[in-house]
Amino acid sequence: MAQARLAADIGGTFTDIAIEAEDGLSTCKVLTTPEAPEEGVFNGIQRALEDTGLAPADFALIIHGTTLATNAIIEHKGARTAMIVTEGFRDTIEIAYENRFEQYDIYMDKPPPLVPRALRFGVTERMDARGNVLIPLDEASLGRVVESLKREAVESVAVALMNSYAAPRHERLIADHLSSALPDLSVSLSSEVSPEIREYDRWSTAVANAYVQPLMSSYLGRLDEKLAEMGFNCPLCLMTSGGGLAALETVRRFPIRLVESGPAGGAILAARLAGECGLDRVLSFDMGGTTAKICLIDDGEPQHSRTFEVARQYRFMKGSGIPLRIPVIEMIEIGAGGGSIASVDSLARIHVGPESAGAEPGPACYDRGGTSATVTDADIVLGRIDPDSFAGGTMRLSLEKARNAIDKAVGVPLKLSSLDAAFGLSEIVEENMANAARVHAVERGKELDGRTLIAFGGAAPVHAARLARTLGIDQVLVPTAAGVGSAVGFLRAPVAYEVVRSLYTLLDEGFDPDALNALYADLRKEAEDIVAAAAPGVELLETRTADMRYRGQGHEISFNLPPGPYDASTRDRFSELFGSAYEASYARRIPDVEIEALNWTLRLAARQEPPAPCPDAPADVEPEAASLRKLFDPEEGSMRDVPVYRRGDLVPGAKIRGPAIISEDETTTVVLSGFIARINALGYIVMSKKTI
Repeated sequence: MAQARLAADIGGTFTDIAIEAEDGLSTCKVLTTPEAPEEGVFNGIQRALEDTGLAPADFALIIHGTTLATNAIIEHKGARTAMIVTEGFRDTIEIAYENRFEQYDIYMDKPPPLVPRALRFGVTERMDARGNVLIPLDEASLGRVVESLKREAVESVAVALMNSYAAPRHERLIADHLSSALPDLSVSLSSEVSPEIREYDRWSTAVANAYVQPLMSSYLGRLDEKLAEMGFNCPLCLMTSGGGLAALETVRRFPIRLVESGPAGGAILAARLAGECGLDRVLSFDMGGTTAKICLIDDGEPQHSRTFEVARQYRFMKGSGIPLRIPVIEMIEIGAGGGSIASVDSLARIHVGPESAGAEPGPACYDRGGTSATVTDADIVLGRIDPDSFAGGTMRLSLEKARNAIDKAVGVPLKLSSLDAAFGLSEIVEENMANAARVHAVERGKELDGRTLIAFGGAAPVHAARLARTLGIDQVLVPTAAGVGSAVGFLRAPVAYEVVRSLYTLLDEGFDPDALNALYADLRKEAEDIVAAAAPGVELLETRTADMRYRGQGHEISFNLPPGPYDASTRDRFSELFGSAYEASYARRIPDVEIEALNWTLRLAARQEPPAPCPDAPADVEPEAASLRKLFDPEEGSMRDVPVYRRGDLVPGAKIRGPAIISEDETTTVVLSGFIARINALGYIVMSKKTI
């Protein structure tokens, strides 16, 4: 009986493959093929099959994550998309919030709409906020829109009507008419993609879904067909941005839920590791070839959100992108990967990122035509990466080209040696990541003190110890197969789906437990149908949340609800839960002010067994070094010989004093002076500044 599972994660520079079979975990890393991303997946799968000796018939499940939807939005390479709105509101998608995210920049660039004004069409209809019909849908106006869609050769359309979150009847009538008149047209309804109050956010999400739907549907179809040709007859699931797995057909309808699929896998991995190792407070650090992602995890759960921005005009400026209302694992993403490009500005300051050399042409050391100095080039010059064993020896890197690029971009402008220039570049990128982590923690009312840094991704273990030192963190954990951490996280993710509905309720006056019970019954059925498609017959766990605020406020806070059914006494329980959540965020409650609820959410996930606790590590063992390598010592400002250990040779209890290097096929762990690394009972590297 087929038991093996395969995960494939497409990143900006590398495509990672992880296979879990009876004899353990096997991984590999291949270059991403930007022009045809599926080719990189197939190349990686073929190599993994050769390495493991497994056949396609041995697999029970394939899990995939991709940045294709995100890239299509960022690069404006989606479908020719139109938008059908309530007459008089076609400019809402461009008016947005009517604010300026950069108050003092008179040349501020707003994100261009995915649908140009000429392709935004109004139809005569109107619903009120309670779902009552004010103006019936005028079929004559809809007919004129259909003719325009034909004339403009539109490939996809977003239907986004006023108050359709409360009553989707008119949107569904339009969808039926379009499917009859234009059967090849992709149609996204805002009432299905994001059935929440606030028309701009809902419409923006629906438009983004329509924009990427033809591309993603075609890509996923080709992927499914090719896998079948290779002999795979197992289900294909996709990793969603909310941290759960969804069936292929679900994400073909709602591809916008894939925008953060790769990083979500990394957060799931870190959460599982925290559970295994008994860590209550964790900082997840995922650094790949293009970006670094940082996520706070408390009590084994990453932070969750329903708001996300994509395609920001100003990479780190909130409000400068396209808002999406989808379930996401909350994290901060920084343009600080191995391929991030370094430069020196007119004030003699080193800048790193957000531009990346990517996979094509890649860093200068790849010797594939790239000439820009990158973080990976600096790591090679500093001795942190062995150019002869990069990616398991499948890629030979050029130290000479790395040094030349560093000299040209940083060394000559600042009159620094190659070593000092590379170290300066490295210090800047690490400070950028540290600063982002501090801001991310402060914005969420969290502290970094006492946390464990869990490092994974091809570049994270290289920089983890120095980042931890900068942040004042005492312990770093580097898991097995850290170089392909997000792909491994896919294998740990549950099948799950989250649905939401807006139902405005005043707790003091209009609380109706029967209506709320009926709403949650509908949400349960919708989520159950979707989850059952990916995992039939499994036990399901239900989580409920609500978005509430004090009456008159502009934004809500989310908190968990008790399971139903609800009755009249539930109102007081909800009020107390909201008060506690509000006080936790703002250190006070507001007395004698009514509480209003806007959104009700249900998440359904397949039950998973909790991770087994990590056994105590055996007695210390002094391992033998495989070789020596010259590594830059920041304290001395020069290169020094340090021992190199092969991770596969290290047994639980092995104890290594820094400075040292622990090498493996997909990444390298740098143990700084003042750190002690130890292999725990599960085979993970635990680096600590404290004496073990």
